[in-house]
Amino acid sequence: MPIATEIRPVAGTLIDSAADLVAIPVVRGEAPAAVTVGAGPDPAELAARLPASLADLVAHYELTGKPGEIAQFPADFGAGLVRVVLLGVGEAAPADLRAAGAALARAARGHTAAATTVALLDAAAENGAAGVEAFVEGVLLASYRFTLASSATGAAAVAALELVGADSGSAAAAVERGKALAQATGMARDLINTPSAEKDPAWLAARAGVVAAESGLTAGIWDERALVRDGFGSILAVGAGSDRPPRLVRLDYRPENPGGHVVLVGKGITFDTGGLSLKPNDNMKLMKTDMSGAAVVLGVMSALAGLGSGVAVTGLLAVAENSFSGSAQRPGDVITTYDGHTVEVLNTDAEGRLVMADALGYAVAELEPDAIVDVATLTGAAKLALGTGMGALFSGDDDLAAALSEAAERSGEPVWRLPLTEEYRDCLDSRVADLANIGNGDYGRPGAAEAALFLREFTGGVPWAHLDIAGPGRSMSDEGVLSKGGTGFSTRLLLRWLSGEKPPVAPARGAG
Repeated sequence: MPIATEIRPVAGTLIDSAADLVAIPVVRGEAPAAVTVGAGPDPAELAARLPASLADLVAHYELTGKPGEIAQFPADFGAGLVRVVLLGVGEAAPADLRAAGAALARAARGHTAAATTVALLDAAAENGAAGVEAFVEGVLLASYRFTLASSATGAAAVAALELVGADSGSAAAAVERGKALAQATGMARDLINTPSAEKDPAWLAARAGVVAAESGLTAGIWDERALVRDGFGSILAVGAGSDRPPRLVRLDYRPENPGGHVVLVGKGITFDTGGLSLKPNDNMKLMKTDMSGAAVVLGVMSALAGLGSGVAVTGLLAVAENSFSGSAQRPGDVITTYDGHTVEVLNTDAEGRLVMADALGYAVAELEPDAIVDVATLTGAAKLALGTGMGALFSGDDDLAAALSEAAERSGEPVWRLPLTEEYRDCLDSRVADLANIGNGDYGRPGAAEAALFLREFTGGVPWAHLDIAGPGRSMSDEGVLSKGGTGFSTRLLLRWLSGEKPPVAPARGAG
């Protein structure tokens, strides 16, 4: 569902605006908090329309300028009463402004239009308009809502937001960039939140085809016959228990003179019962979101051209429904992956790594990438280790891990690098196959690490990183930039990495 709020850079002043809600930024400083209202009108003119001076209002509401802090009161700006919001923006760093944008979006629900001078803070910060970009992200992400209700419930997102002072070239470009990042995340969220009764593998593959056509991408889709023909044994095995067959989707973005080639692999389990290793009901309730990795990759691919990414990118969506029936794979079965590995399936609920193994093997064999990054809601262990606010990052390449971590910090999508502990590798040994899909327990089931080590077996020595987003991929409440349901976590991280000023990879083998 498209994010409804329109953000418009405008010249002029808050007094000039016809908005029914205006937000005045409060910058955190030494007590009492410093208040910034931006350039013109004469602060005295603004103060004359308020019930007290800004300093007195800040003191009255005991504001500290904490990012996202809110105080509201009515005032008459000359055309009737408007709602005035004193909006905490911290030190006006990008992360502070993202939080402030989210808070403003929630405060403005039910209003027709809002206006703020936040952009003038960023203009003085000399950060390349990164603050405006982050503020726009915060507003739009917090405005997102997914519902299939037959009638509207709750206040609607504000229809329009005027960014006073964001009409300069750099600020206006930052607004567009923030919109693109948020819309890509919104697309991922829509896909994640769609019920699995509609969202079978064929549906998701078809949606990818539509996005490709709209975004200037080329697309290829393997149906079940093509998967058999080309030897994608793991994807077929996972999808064997469902009467809705699996798919593999390839999307290609190719700019002129690309600076390297990156492959993104997304786990696309459209519903996960656990297969014959059946999940309890409570664990199954959220499993329409188990294709979050594929949704993130599709969201990223949709925005690359608009953001001017200079690197060639191939997205691979490994899509299947993990169900149970007489045709489902069984614990103890041995399957053969695309690249010829044999895998003993000890737990059919460790299926995500199986479908991704085929996609990784294909990437190495056919695409000659300079780097591979995979994204998946893969293990409960990652969530136990890091909670719901941070993703797990595994990589054997320090430069790649550092670049992704830096992009994560800029995006407000934090990751923590966890170790690929070599001593754990032999827990994946099998007596009847090349490896097993879960560990044998000798090291106390290091679930997130063993899953990452399993995936590494299929990367062929190519620089590779694995993002396990099982914790932050889902939100149980509306808070900050998040809405209840799928979050699209890591969409903005990957887009910032792929569309930055520096090439995200050093081209070594070509553009595939």
